[in-house]
Amino acid sequence: MTNKKQSPAKKIVNAPVNQAENPFQNTEFYARMRDYTERDAAFSKELKAISERGAGKQSGDARFAPSLKVLRGVIKKGLPLADMLDRIVLGVEKGLWEPWLTVFGLELRGVNYAKTGARNARLALDMSLASKANTLFANAGIPNWRSLAAEDCVELQVEKPTEKTPAKAYAIFCLDAIDN
Repeated sequence: MTNKKQSPAKKIVNAPVNQAENPFQNTEFYARMRDYTERDAAFSKELKAISERGAGKQSGDARFAPSLKVLRGVIKKGLPLADMLDRIVLGVEKGLWEPWLTVFGLELRGVNYAKTGARNARLALDMSLASKANTLFANAGIPNWRSLAAEDCVELQVEKPTEKTPAKAYAIFCLDAIDN
């Protein structure tokens, strides 16, 4: 199993017991807000609401999460994402997993490469302003995809902006998790 170390600037955001409301989950609200707010400011407001609410943990497996339905049907590198995720779970074509995922704005954060057993893969969906997933969701007419993905994911990682780097956020999903 491989894992990347977490930098001190990252903040893991899990859902508190009494979750704050995220008005950006409502597509109509999001559209009205975008009519009067610049792109960067709208992103900052949505990211703040996502961070305050935390991970919703509604459907953390990327193969079944409703918020990722659009991505699972998109064909890149000759395969739909749904097939790619199934192949990861089966443990075949290991060398192709990372390049497959990057075209969707996904990063493989950890995985069991053993020939048998559960993959226990952790996928990070880039929710930053320049995410590759942004175009795919925009083409499908889902402007508030970040808030929807945050509601499904098992964990959020939020990095605050600095003078040199923009804000980054990742929704963490699992594949074929080992039951505890």
